[in-house]
Amino acid sequence: MANTFNGGIHPPEEKRYSEDSAIRALDPPELLYIPLSQHIGAPATAVVKKGDRVLLGQTIGQAAGFVSAAVHSSVSGKVKSVEPYQNPVSGKPEPTVIIQNDGLDERASELTAHGDNWDRIEPEEIRNIVAAAGIVGMGGATFPTHVKLSPPKGKIIDTVLLNGAECEPYLTADHRLMLEFPQDVINGLILIAKVFGAGRLGICIENNKPDAIEVMQERVKGTNVKVFPLKVKYPQGAEKQMIYAVTGREVPSGGLPFDCGCYVQNVGTAKAVFDAVSRGIPLYQRIVTVSGPILKEPANLMVRIGTRYSDLIAACGGAVEDIVKVINGGPMMGLAQSSLDVPVTKGTSGVLIFGAEDAEVKPELACINCAKCVDVCPAFLMPTRIAQCAEYSNFDMAEKLGALDCIECGSCAFVCPSDRKLLHYIRRAKTQIRANKAK
Repeated sequence: MANTFNGGIHPPEEKRYSEDSAIRALDPPELLYIPLSQHIGAPATAVVKKGDRVLLGQTIGQAAGFVSAAVHSSVSGKVKSVEPYQNPVSGKPEPTVIIQNDGLDERASELTAHGDNWDRIEPEEIRNIVAAAGIVGMGGATFPTHVKLSPPKGKIIDTVLLNGAECEPYLTADHRLMLEFPQDVINGLILIAKVFGAGRLGICIENNKPDAIEVMQERVKGTNVKVFPLKVKYPQGAEKQMIYAVTGREVPSGGLPFDCGCYVQNVGTAKAVFDAVSRGIPLYQRIVTVSGPILKEPANLMVRIGTRYSDLIAACGGAVEDIVKVINGGPMMGLAQSSLDVPVTKGTSGVLIFGAEDAEVKPELACINCAKCVDVCPAFLMPTRIAQCAEYSNFDMAEKLGALDCIECGSCAFVCPSDRKLLHYIRRAKTQIRANKAK
């Protein structure tokens, strides 16, 4: 029987558009728009200026504190400007390094490539390399990985899990990564586990990817790595739910995975860690699923950071009808965009486009107290009550009802027969609660 968790939903998977599309490298465009804020925490500080020549992999943004991440050039060329440009996560103009690509891809050599000696690197050096490479959580969370590899003293981590569930509809980038670069993923897992001295290693994959499960099971034979097939259910890829499904442990309310001895990282991040340690490659590109019912040729593309969405869609043949909605990420937790000119960042797992039929927004009706949202909530919350508190600005009560424990999966809004924008209300509550605490 497959591992799973309580609650959850079964939205249409829609993987068929791109799951058989092998990863294809997209040539970098003439202009790259590389944001200095691509991660949780303080934006990086620009260390280049207009007119500077930069190399592929060169640091162009220095981490501005511990909870921050370095940013690297994804091409060689000349810095055209450092100026505000629309960020796909904040939706606001943010400091961005705009680079004119010279097409030469001349490489910087800031990181040492340890080659076949990658498994001899000491834990502290692994952390330092990860920080220098600007690696962040590539499943969408974008938390700086070197910070996540540095838990508080006294926290013992015995279990490291890789998240290959990819439970969001449409997205297939992680699926293709596991099929085409399985050993890199496994080696990255081994490096991460070495940092903690963890002895229990696992790769978690939903059962709708049987080929990836088979490939990984074959590759881990004779190692202490185990592959955990997971029941197909959203949000199976949420770290708290994944930990419970695989280990039976519960992350305490307000706590983090290390509070129950666990660490979870995306498979793409694991590969990035291996690339940095073994090959000396910083995080300047990633796999992006470009899909949607109106896209002519959905694909999984290896994309340089800073490439605009319009370039990705053009590389997939464009759309068969007018594009009405664009989403950064998956349809459940992704962010709608107001423009196709925003750039790919380290956290861009997918770019999805939809026509008028799929983008229709239904009007909200009154809550009928059916409790469907309560039944599916994987965090055991009462979404309708929290949303009502947010709607009427009763944020103290929203906090008492556990608003901060919401993982923002959107399951509640998906099942609501009254089409209430429950997740939006809860996000508002969380934002205000945190703002009140910061005063």
